[in-house]
Amino acid sequence: AQDAGIYEFTMHATGDVVKARYTYTYVFEDNQWKIAHHHSSVMPEGIDIATPITEDEVRGLFHLWNDALATLDSDAVAKRYAKEGVLLPTVSDTPRTDYDGIKDYFDAFLLKKPQGVILESNVMIGTNWCQDAGIYEFDLLGDKVKARYSFIYKYEDGEWKIAHHHSS
Repeated sequence: AQDAGIYEFTMHATGDVVKARYTYTYVFEDNQWKIAHHHSSVMPEGIDIATPITEDEVRGLFHLWNDALATLDSDAVAKRYAKEGVLLPTVSDTPRTDYDGIKDYFDAFLLKKPQGVILESNVMIGTNWCQDAGIYEFDLLGDKVKARYSFIYKYEDGEWKIAHHHSS
């Protein structure tokens, strides 16, 4: 005998509900039905699938951040960072590890009306993360400043966010 279908489990510790496919194959042995084979697998909808991104799209993520800088709105810039994003900024020795700290840094930095351009970019792509590292240059009220940078992005809440940003 065989049975196949879909079932749900509620995990007692967390309350999470997991939906899965199942297959049971039974054999009649020693006057009773016994499970000869059981297979269970999570439904594809329940699996985090890699969100595709190209190298050019990774490089384009810088422009979203740079465009946020152009608004001179520290809130718009800080919202480009992931919920647990980290900013290691060029002109501060204080790591910024939350929205308030990141916004605070940009409150001051945006007074210089920064606009950046990437001079050299090196991209790596993984499953729901990507990295762009290289050299960029900023115009700060007419002064040009070159710096090394690294942006690590993660796919969070339906969009690419900055998980880690180091500039020096």
